[in-house]
Amino acid sequence: MSTQRRERRIAIVGAGPGGLTLARVLHLHGIPSTVYELDASATARDQGGTLDLDEESGQRALLHAGLLEEFRPLSRPEGGELRLLGKHADVGFHIPPPRDGDGNDRPEIDRRVLKELLLGSLPEGTVRWGQKVKAVALGAAGRPALTLADGTAVEADVLVGADGAWSRVRPLLSDADPVYTGVSFVDGLLNDVDTRHPAVAELVGRGSMFALADEKGLFAQRNGGGRIRVYTAVKAPEEWSRSGLIDPADPAATRKRLLDLFPDWDEGLRALIADSDGPLVPRPIHALPVGHHWDRVPGVTLLGDAAHLMSPFAGAGANLAMLDGAELALALAAHDDLETALHAYETAMFPRAEAAAAQSADHLVDFFQPDALRILRDAFTTLTAGGADR
Repeated sequence: MSTQRRERRIAIVGAGPGGLTLARVLHLHGIPSTVYELDASATARDQGGTLDLDEESGQRALLHAGLLEEFRPLSRPEGGELRLLGKHADVGFHIPPPRDGDGNDRPEIDRRVLKELLLGSLPEGTVRWGQKVKAVALGAAGRPALTLADGTAVEADVLVGADGAWSRVRPLLSDADPVYTGVSFVDGLLNDVDTRHPAVAELVGRGSMFALADEKGLFAQRNGGGRIRVYTAVKAPEEWSRSGLIDPADPAATRKRLLDLFPDWDEGLRALIADSDGPLVPRPIHALPVGHHWDRVPGVTLLGDAAHLMSPFAGAGANLAMLDGAELALALAAHDDLETALHAYETAMFPRAEAAAAQSADHLVDFFQPDALRILRDAFTTLTAGGADR
């Protein structure tokens, strides 16, 4: 490896799955990097729910990161179970948990566990916690530079925005902003479900459950540690989803408002809201334009949601972010010329992201049709080709 390559300064903004995968694969190729993260620590906030890592994206990224074998015992293949229900808890479609020996090309892993795996594989000090990026710019010499909230200036040869939906790096490349999709989630959590909420645990199963009707939905995911994360999904104006529905000072009133949206639904499904523990958090769903791309700007690129934010209805966000990180690292390792490396990465990433974003946008429409249960049942029947209960 050339001395020139070893002396590159690579700055990554954001310590999510994509940014950490990038740092890990670079490390394996002897290329140091620094990750600047706003959170004060790895445990400063809730890391979210569970992810199903696809064989051709998330798992492939872990293979390049040398972590695939460590991932397997941490994952939950049984999380591949899927239940589609109507509003009366009638089963419209069921994919049972994989049996021993069946294999599962999309095993689940909690986001927290995945983050711990990636962080544990990096040299100490790679991630700089509590570092808020105040500004990004191209310096007089054309090199990208960060200004941190404490006034520190950081110049880099390569600046990577892995900083999510509201990226501070994206404006160097694109004037696109995320747009509200018309759909909002409200996140909830049930703890110790097998003991405290056995009926809900039975209803949801060991993986994911989607209950759909009346152009709205209740989505539930089994997480590790006996938890179920619940997403109440409604079509609503963005401001109403934030201020007209959620009252942080009155959780009971918030639950009642949510329950009032599902007046004639099965009581077992309504229990996903009524029995929730802790705060209920609004999540308006935003997306960048399908096919979002930019012209090459020397030394700067994006990955994950910063590059191609989409709704969660393709199950692709974290998987694509990790694959982006791995492939960007491989391109930087393969090319002495940085612009050649960044061009190669973006040339492969743009069409891949566009296809996933288009699928996500189509699925968002499908999930909120009056006959969403039939549409999804037909889609999953075609995909599984006889491998599920009907």
